[in-house]
Formats: sequence, structure tokens, C-alpha cells
Amino acid sequence: MNKSYALLLALALLQGCQSLAPKTDAQTPVADADKRAEKPVVYGSFKQDTLYSLLVAELAGQRNRFDIALANYADQAEKTQDPGVSERAYRIAEYLGADEPALDSALIWARNDPQNLDAQRAAAIQLARAGRYDDSMVYMEKVLQGQGDTHFDFLALSAAETDQHTRDGLLQSFDRLLVKYPDNGQLVFGKALLLNQDDKPEQALDLLESHPPQNGEIAPVLLRARLLQALDRGPEALPLLRGAIRDNPDDKRLRLTYARTLVEQDRIDDAKAEFESMLQQYPEDDEIRYSLALVCLETKHWDEAEGYLQELVERDANVDAAHLNLGRIREERSQPAAALREYALVGPGADYLPAQLRQADILIANGRSAEASRLLAEAREAQPDYAIQLYLIEAESLGNNGKEAQAGQVLEQAIKRYPDDLNLLYTRAMLAEKRDDLGQLEKDLRAILAREPENAMALNALGYTLADRTSRYAEAKALIDKAHQLTPDDPAVLDSLGWVAYRMGNLEEAERQLRLAFERFPDHEVAAHLGEVLWANGKRREARQVWAKGFEAQADSPILRKTLLRLTGSESL
Repeated sequence: MNKSYALLLALALLQGCQSLAPKTDAQTPVADADKRAEKPVVYGSFKQDTLYSLLVAELAGQRNRFDIALANYADQAEKTQDPGVSERAYRIAEYLGADEPALDSALIWARNDPQNLDAQRAAAIQLARAGRYDDSMVYMEKVLQGQGDTHFDFLALSAAETDQHTRDGLLQSFDRLLVKYPDNGQLVFGKALLLNQDDKPEQALDLLESHPPQNGEIAPVLLRARLLQALDRGPEALPLLRGAIRDNPDDKRLRLTYARTLVEQDRIDDAKAEFESMLQQYPEDDEIRYSLALVCLETKHWDEAEGYLQELVERDANVDAAHLNLGRIREERSQPAAALREYALVGPGADYLPAQLRQADILIANGRSAEASRLLAEAREAQPDYAIQLYLIEAESLGNNGKEAQAGQVLEQAIKRYPDDLNLLYTRAMLAEKRDDLGQLEKDLRAILAREPENAMALNALGYTLADRTSRYAEAKALIDKAHQLTPDDPAVLDSLGWVAYRMGNLEEAERQLRLAFERFPDHEVAAHLGEVLWANGKRREARQVWAKGFEAQADSPILRKTLLRLTGSESL
């Protein structure tokens, strides 16, 4: 070996762990990975061209040319089959998110270092990411045999977006391993995840309940609680979580899940107390602080909510969400000017459009529609990625405040600028329905269906309108039937099916479909339809009960009032 090359390489490798990743305040994954190693990487004895290539790679890493570093390490990993070089190539590729080099180098590392569980685990994960689940299982079993922590949960989660055939094959692989290792908690958890992804929550829950977690495993408890909630057995989740918290009092995930389950069970005061206790224990956790603010909003403890939200702003955490909710508080206190100031502070992101909508609603409701239009136009110029949504917000706000003509003008302007956007066409169609312009409604919905024949929302909207506002019942039913084939569980489509059946005189079928729709979505419009069919079927007492539930959902429902006036002679029950 050329001594000068060897000396240079040794010096480079000594500082490579620190220099390869860019200098940041947070330690990089590459540095973390090397720091975790129990012993330094041992490189083989290499030829001069290999040493030169590796030296170039390390120097390139020091100069932030990670493309060169990865290319050289990946090339030498393939040529030398050296475990140290291939591990280094894998770490760089993983850090850069380079999937193909990460897979290739992980496989080389695993083949040439068969006793290294980190190498076998890396190969398994990369194979799973590549969709090679059977191959991944082979490496996972090697980790299992070596009594190392596996990542069967990652394997199961990575299969979520695959086809049914792949998931079935992976499930069979889990079953084969469970025959060999029936008490392995990670295998049980991975299979439960797969079953849940396969829309078999009952089987997933049965599996978890028959294999209680051992050694303080938390993930199976969290999944079991989530399954209980999904299966409408939420009250059973609370004692399960309390028991786990008793055994693991410092596990934040358990306490967060417990508090959120209390919220889902409408035990808001108990949830508030739990979040307050957690915030005392974890005063630096701003996610807990934000959750507590939301719970205070739900319970209408405005002062407390405001205090927590102001703390978030001061701590520079969840700032946009804080300003959005501070705006809500100002609206609740009838302080529109203060609300507008808060909403104006919300920047681009998940909370931006809701803030823009609230600003528009406040301004238009207070007779300042010109100002709303100006602000939204400025927003479209400043944030062109949101332009279409901002047009829709302006049109919706104008329409909701009785300014349908202005809303129509906004949509015309938007469609002229974005003629291919189907959301704009659909919104114009719905506005046309409000204005009794059924010709425009049908034109726009037909245009959508010409481009997307299986657009269930457009099919249902057109079918319902034809059933409700015309006598073209057969045509309406054909459209709604197609929407039902595409979305069989959609309550809006079930409502339309019931309504067209009623209009065609099939009261039995109408009642059946509308009952299904109301069970799944008990809103005021479905209540109006179901009540009318029950009334026609002579079930007048039940009809009034259904209408009463509809008024609970929306006290000022115009469709309920019109239905009652038409059938009973009075707008009230």
C-alpha cells in the first residue's frame, strides 16, 4: 500500500464521521449513525485506486458535495464488497434519501457482515421500501434469530399503499413466522397492523387481546385503544390506557392517547384536567400546550385558551394556529376588528385558507365586500399557489351572505383564468342551483362529467337536482345509481337514492335508503327528506321526531322550515 495515500486516507477517515454531514445545530443522521456504532468501522486493505476514490469521497463530503461522496462510496462498495465501505455508502445514501443506492449498499453490507444485526435490519427495511416484502422477511427473520429489535411494524406500515395481492402475501409471511415465534410481540403487532390496514379491525383486536404486551411494550396498547375507539367500543379503551399508564407513568404517548380518547368520548372536562397535568409535567412541550388550548376552546374557557395561545406565540410555536384560534376567540367576544388583526397574521400553510375565509366572512357580513375582494386579490398575487382556493373562498363568502350575483362574477373571472379547474365549475353549478339557473347547473356538471365520467360528486349533484327540481326521474335515477356504484357508503348518495325513489312513488325503498343515510349522517337536509317520507307513509309521530333531530343539527334550517310549512301548515314543530 502506498504510505502517503494510506496516511491521507486515515486522516480523512478519522474526521469523516464529523465532516461528511453539513454543519447544523442539530446533529445529522450520518453523525448519529456513526456515533451509535459500538466499535469503529474496520476497513480492509485496499488497492491504490480504491484508496484514492475513498479519499476523494471524504474530501467531497467535507465540501458538501455529497453526490460525489455517495457515487464513490457506492462504486467502491460494489467493487470491494467491504462491510465498512458498504455501511458508509448506506449511511450516506440513507441520509440523502437516495433509495436505490441505499438498497444496493445495504444488501452488500448485510451479505458481507452476516452477524451484524444492524446490517440485516438495514437490508430488510430497504427491501420493504422497494416493495420486496418476501425478501425483506428473510432478513427480518435473521434479526429475530439474533434476538435483536426488529421493525415488523415498519414492514407492515410500508405495505399500506400496496395492492391486495401483496398484502395477502405479506400476511402469509407473518403467519409463517408466527408459527416459529408465536410469542414474539413485534410479530404480533406487525400482523395486527396489517389486519387493520386490510379493513379487519375485529381480527386485529382479537389478535392483540390474545397476546398481551410484554416487557413494557407500548405500541400494541396504543393500537388496541385505537381499534376499540374505531369499533365504537371507546369506553373500553379508557381502563386499558389507565392500566398501561399505571405501569408506565412516565410514558408521554400513553398519557396523550388517554387525554385524546377522553376528548373523543366527550369527557371534555376530564380531558382538560389531564392535559393540564401533563403540561405541568412537561412545561416545554408546546404540542400539549396547543392541545390544552383547543380543549379550553371546546369548553368555552376563553380566558384560559387565550393565555395558552398567547404563550405559543411568545414561544414561537404553532404560531399560525395560535393566531387563527385567537381570531376565533375575538369573534366569540364580538370583536371583529381584533379578529381581523389576528387572522391577518396567519401565514401560508395549513391555517392560511381558514384565516382568509374568516376574514372574508367578517368583512362581507359587515358590508365591506369591496375590502374583502381587495384583500383576497392581494392574497392571490402574493400567494399564487392558493389562487384557486382564494377565488372559491370569495365566491363562497359572497354567496353565503346573499350576494349571489357578485359571487357569480368572481367565479366567471376565476374560470376565465383557470378554465380547466373542475372545482370552480362545480362551485358555479352549485351557485346556479341557488339562483334557480338549472340550465347553467346542468351545463357545468355535464362539462365535469365529460372529462371525468366517474366523478361521483358531480353524478350525484346532477341526479339529485333532476329528481328534486324536474320530472326527469329515470335520468336522475341512472345518474344516482352510477354514483352509488362508485361510492356505496356515501350518505349524500343514499339520501339522493331515497329522494328519487320517493319522487318515483316507491315509498318503501325511499324510507329504507333515507334511514340508512340518516344513521350515517343525521343532518338537517336528510332529516327533512326522511321526515317527509315517513309523513307520507303515515308515520307522522316519528316524522316529527326526525325533524326535531334535524333542528338540533341546524336550528335555522330553511329546508326543514319549508318542509314543515308545506306538510303541516306551520314552520315549527
